[in-house]
Amino acid sequence: MKFKAKIDIMPLKSLLDPQGKAVSANMGNVGLSEIDNVRIGKHITLEIEAENKEIASSKVDEACKKMLCNQIMESFSFSIEEI
Repeated sequence: MKFKAKIDIMPLKSLLDPQGKAVSANMGNVGLSEIDNVRIGKHITLEIEAENKEIASSKVDEACKKMLCNQIMESFSFSIEEI
C-alpha cells in the first residue's frame, strides 16, 4: 500500500523564532497590524510504501526523529492517508 504523509515542523514554543518575530514586526507595514505572534516552520510531504497505516506511521515518525526534525529546537506532527 502507498501512503502520503503531511508533516508540520515548528519551533518549540519556549524558543525564540527570529523569522516569525521579523514577520510579526512588519505586519503593520503592510496594513495588517492586527496580526501578531507569527511562528514560521516547515511543511513536508512524502510518500511511503508500507504494509499498513501503522507501519507507515512508525516509519514517518522515525524519519522525523532521525532526519527531518531537530527535536532540541523543533516539534513535529503529521497525518497519513492512503493514496
